[in-house]
Amino acid sequence: MRQAIPQALGDKRVLARRDVKIALYILLGLAVPFGFWALFERPTLEMPYIRNTVWAVAFANLSAWYALDKLRQYAKTRQLSYVMPVNFFTFGLAFLVIGMTRVPFSIPLMTLCFVFTLATSYVLTARTRITGRLNYVVPGGRVDDLPDENNYVTAQSLEELQMIVANGTGHIAIVGDLHFDHSPGWERLFASAALKGIPVYHYRQMLESQTGQVRINHLSENEFGSLIPNLPYMAAKRIADVAVVLVLSPILILVLLLVAITIKLDSRGKILFVQERMGFREEPFQMIKFRTMHDRVVSEDKDQRREDSMTKDDDDRVTRVGRFLRKSRLDELPQVWNILRGDMSWIGPRPEAIDLSEWYESEIPFYSYRHIVRPGITGWAQVNQGHVTDLNAVNHKLRFDFYYVKHVSLWLDALIALKTVRVIFAGIGAR
Repeated sequence: MRQAIPQALGDKRVLARRDVKIALYILLGLAVPFGFWALFERPTLEMPYIRNTVWAVAFANLSAWYALDKLRQYAKTRQLSYVMPVNFFTFGLAFLVIGMTRVPFSIPLMTLCFVFTLATSYVLTARTRITGRLNYVVPGGRVDDLPDENNYVTAQSLEELQMIVANGTGHIAIVGDLHFDHSPGWERLFASAALKGIPVYHYRQMLESQTGQVRINHLSENEFGSLIPNLPYMAAKRIADVAVVLVLSPILILVLLLVAITIKLDSRGKILFVQERMGFREEPFQMIKFRTMHDRVVSEDKDQRREDSMTKDDDDRVTRVGRFLRKSRLDELPQVWNILRGDMSWIGPRPEAIDLSEWYESEIPFYSYRHIVRPGITGWAQVNQGHVTDLNAVNHKLRFDFYYVKHVSLWLDALIALKTVRVIFAGIGAR
């Protein structure tokens, strides 16, 4: 039995409202610091440099709120860890735009607003990250699969929930196994709640939002709506992939050269490692990486090749420099060439070696569906689970891949990029 309604949850819920957050961001991130600054400078909005600064800060301030609000919708989001990079990005972009246009602005005022907006973001994120809606769970079916958490409350009776829905108060949602044969009374309650604007969720939607995974065991259980991902976004993403490579090319070329020289000085063998991987729409391609292992002869036996494709913990085949490259993910940088060729994207499911891919496909239902999007240098499974090879772990990883395919969007890619930075600095999941 789940616990009763936590009082603290109800007390904090008002801060989770979007209109309240917007007002607090404008008040605490713009109006208050402007008031403090005005005590010393005596400015007026008629002054061009003041007006320009206020517009730039308003853009950065509300962009920070909007980005954090979008990111928090995805599963497994460590919201506090993204407050700093999001605010730096939005205010940095505002600085860049206002600097490029060469219009006058106030650096002290903009810096003060940045500090206040950052503090506001931290406080509101910390106070609202565990509140969200209060979810009333309707008994029946497989709702027991839901985790025991503070924001889940089991409805004690149909009459109790009818009264709550009739009042229409509170930031609530109803969760149930909508495939279960509920009584007519419960069915009418679902319809009544929906008409009042109260969300009604299938329990698997809630599991997905918390675990970051989508489970598909049979085609009839597909909840994608369509087996084809967001095609307009995928087309735009392809253009963005190439543009990012071209923009970063001066830095990338320098880093690639430095790493190549280091590999050559550290051990004998080729600088690059080329391996055939399973790619977009099950088209094999030659994936390029920096060599991180000692040169060796690989058997032609299929089982031996598959075994060689699996990197183990503390693998003695990895060189000294290779261990650092794997931990920092610098060994993946040559794949920018694969991005330019159209074999890969910056973000997507990691491509597997052909022998591993064929093995997984023969053992795991729907494994090949992950190939419906371009593989990536980093991906949702990599930042949440890390490197895996055994079948149980791969099955778990596949659910992360399905989640990415279902929810692929600019904001999910942004979240993966932020998580990747954290993974690189923490050295998580490398072998």
